[in-house]
Amino acid sequence: MSITDYRRSLVTLVLAAASCAAQAAEDKAALVQRVLALWHLEDVAIVMVQRPAADALNQARIALQGRVVAVKQEATLKDIAGDIQKYVDEATPIVRDKAVALKAPTLAPLLAKNFSEDELRQLIALLESPVKKKFESLLPQFERAYGEKVAADSRAAIDPKLQAMTQSVALKLRGATMTP
Repeated sequence: MSITDYRRSLVTLVLAAASCAAQAAEDKAALVQRVLALWHLEDVAIVMVQRPAADALNQARIALQGRVVAVKQEATLKDIAGDIQKYVDEATPIVRDKAVALKAPTLAPLLAKNFSEDELRQLIALLESPVKKKFESLLPQFERAYGEKVAADSRAAIDPKLQAMTQSVALKLRGATMTP
């Protein structure tokens, strides 16, 4: 083999290795994109934006309890609920769009760095698993049954404490609003 033939073979080998490396990077990138498509992390951002709305409604309910007559309390809560729903309707799409837009650029490098191709394939298999989907579809039923059982079994001990706390907060709110 001549030096020229040797150089050609070496160049061919280097190009083939580079091609394989590029293909492997493309394969891994495709696996990362598949994981991101299956992973609905944007739901976390949506919960983050909606939680303050639920908290605001609960705080309003507590603040009104015992301070205004039931009819006025109901009307006020209904009016407040309208404002809260407006916030949710306006804020949720903004956060969802931002979360979707930021998902790949933020998480793709982390997935690529921390998982091998084989691990990404395993993760995809887990995320696509029919058993996982079945389990997730049954979660509301499981959570409801569990929550009802915990509530029923702890109601006798918790209700008096909840009532005492509610009365205490109501008295303090009344006192604060009546004092000049």
